[in-house]
Amino acid sequence: MKNFTLLFFILIFSSGAYAQKELYLKKEFIFKNDTLPYRILFPENYDKSKSYPLVLFLHGAGERGNDNESQLVHGSYLFTNPENRAKFPAIVIFPQCPKKGYWAPIQDRENGFSYVNTKKPTEPMRMVIRLIKAIQKNEAVDSKRMYVTGLSMGGMGTYDLVCRYPRMFAAAAPICGGVSIDRLKKIKKMPVRIYHGDADNVVSPEHSRNAYIELKAVGSQNVELFIFPGVGHDSWNSAFKQADFLSWIFSNKK
Repeated sequence: MKNFTLLFFILIFSSGAYAQKELYLKKEFIFKNDTLPYRILFPENYDKSKSYPLVLFLHGAGERGNDNESQLVHGSYLFTNPENRAKFPAIVIFPQCPKKGYWAPIQDRENGFSYVNTKKPTEPMRMVIRLIKAIQKNEAVDSKRMYVTGLSMGGMGTYDLVCRYPRMFAAAAPICGGVSIDRLKKIKKMPVRIYHGDADNVVSPEHSRNAYIELKAVGSQNVELFIFPGVGHDSWNSAFKQADFLSWIFSNKK
């Protein structure tokens, strides 16, 4: 009987989680011969006569592919939580990077990650930029309240995107990512919250510390660094548990 009860609650929880993911509509963005799978969540009672914040969420390397599902593994529940949906109505986009692609240009991994400062974005990022502009054009987006966050490879992509388009976004929240620090002067006026675990052996926390130090050095008064003691690469779980993770993002406006 106990096993049956446990199975019942597992099934109920699983079906609830699946139903929440299904709130994200499954879409494809096609440009010429390229296709970018993405999921999009619209606010409840979406009204195109109004305008809504837009949040772009960039997943990590482990969620790459073309199933248009895996990118929802981390973080998607934040925006489908009924309380958060009511408090922070927004258009939320989860694109999916191809299996062998990267959001940001990365040079090598011999002694950790090395970042390249190039004028040309990666092809997956180029598609993301096109997607954002298309959604801006076709949906009820408040252009003064556009935000980007991401974890690991997506944290790197978060830096890359805001450094390329510093005027597009009102705030950024990179998690366990990294960037070529000579690019950061471009975002010195942008509110940025950086998150990392100090026991991360995949992406060194020094990447985040160095980004913070550089932003402060170039005059940023809107950068904060959160280092979680004893936390490994999955620092996104600690970041998402911060009471003001979402409220801080949505509090910013250009």
